[in-house]
Amino acid sequence: MDTEIDVDTLRTTRRSLHGVAELVVAGPQHRRFDTIRLVVVPGGFRGLRLPLRVDGATLHWEGGSAPLAGTYRELAGAAGVDVGAPVGVYTDLAGVDPDEAVVVDPAAAEYLADCWQRGAEALRAFAPDAAPILWPEHFDVGIAVDEVNYGLSPGDGFHPTPYAYVAPWTPREGDFWNAPFGAVRPAGDLPDAAAVAAFFTQGRRQAAG
Repeated sequence: MDTEIDVDTLRTTRRSLHGVAELVVAGPQHRRFDTIRLVVVPGGFRGLRLPLRVDGATLHWEGGSAPLAGTYRELAGAAGVDVGAPVGVYTDLAGVDPDEAVVVDPAAAEYLADCWQRGAEALRAFAPDAAPILWPEHFDVGIAVDEVNYGLSPGDGFHPTPYAYVAPWTPREGDFWNAPFGAVRPAGDLPDAAAVAAFFTQGRRQAAG
């Protein structure tokens, strides 16, 4: 892990950011524009269509901003949107209640933003014709090319810290494939976008072979 932030702090911050992404940005955006897609930006992420942006530990909207604190309902109200997850799009929700407290450690938020940025840059270098999307369901930035998913996750129940992945739609066999869904490498072992892109390139060769 390429940070001194402890895993519990990282997990708490990731859960809260996931809640903001799902309840405050993606859900309202889906109800207004019929898309859940989010985009990685320096410092965090924003809605593809909804002008809401997370930068570190701050939520920005047209004409204002607020620290990521209080409850998700209060944040949504301040930003002028209706709190709630997208309806009828996916079932693996973040599991965050709108009236739960948002708890974001600024250093952990910065680290996660750096990881997403590293992943997005790697994906653009690896597949210039594909647009990296930050998906609110699993909170990973990814693309699909030739029936293989490539991306970077901020961590989850499978792996507690950020990792890059290659996930063929049809399972492959061999030493490269070290996860139930494909292959993973911890972000700490991939220090920059070039290293992440090299892992994706290796995964493409392995999937093709």
